Amino acid sequence: MRIKYAQHDGRIPRLVFGAKEAQITRPNHPFVPHKPAPVSPVDGLSRGQRLFDELDARRSVRFFSDAPVPREMIEIAIRTASTAPSGAHMQPWTFVAISDLVIKAKIREAAEAEEYASYEGGRMPEDWREALEPLGTDWRKPFLETVPWIVVLFAQSYGFTADGQKKKHYYVKESVGLAGGLFVASLHRMGLSTLTHTPSPMGFLTEILGRPSNEKPFILFPVGYAADDCVVPDLERKPLDAVSAWFDG
Repeated sequence: MRIKYAQHDGRIPRLVFGAKEAQITRPNHPFVPHKPAPVSPVDGLSRGQRLFDELDARRSVRFFSDAPVPREMIEIAIRTASTAPSGAHMQPWTFVAISDLVIKAKIREAAEAEEYASYEGGRMPEDWREALEPLGTDWRKPFLETVPWIVVLFAQSYGFTADGQKKKHYYVKESVGLAGGLFVASLHRMGLSTLTHTPSPMGFLTEILGRPSNEKPFILFPVGYAADDCVVPDLERKPLDAVSAWFDG
């Protein structure tokens, strides 16, 4: 089937299906050709299996080395994350990267205060504590000062136009979640480890890092190399049939 472009007349872009061709209106916005390099099913399956095997080895880490991590590696991970699809291509995220020792210490102090209130102060429901028990977590977060980098992902509830007017963002949580996933995958690909740390509430991050009112902290990522004596919980991921449903034709 060939696709024939028609002039945009202000109507919603649409496909008009005929016997041999389809017609689509072109919006008043520049388009460029997109021709992904062809990949055979055999090669595609091989690539997919390699990617799965690599990411299946990824684990959330709480025991880190203090070995330095070049800033360029963090930059690449953020750039990779920013290839994620987003609602209306608004890219409603900000990654704030911190290697400053003083700021990391402030973040640890504030995070541990909130976590202590959750774990020991009765703020965390009992069923939540039971769910976390196999992970061996508590309110202490020394890794926040051990790691060479902390990266905080902020979600932008709205943006601004060139003249300073508010600009609505769409599907913010979904978009930022996708970016966070690609960030984690990129770190793993480079041999780095991380943890999706979400102390609740996280408003202290906005204050410490001086972020604007349109940004809300979404995830805190400690980033570094796993310690030589790192251990992780002995867990298994759900099998395919537990996370998927199929309607084969």
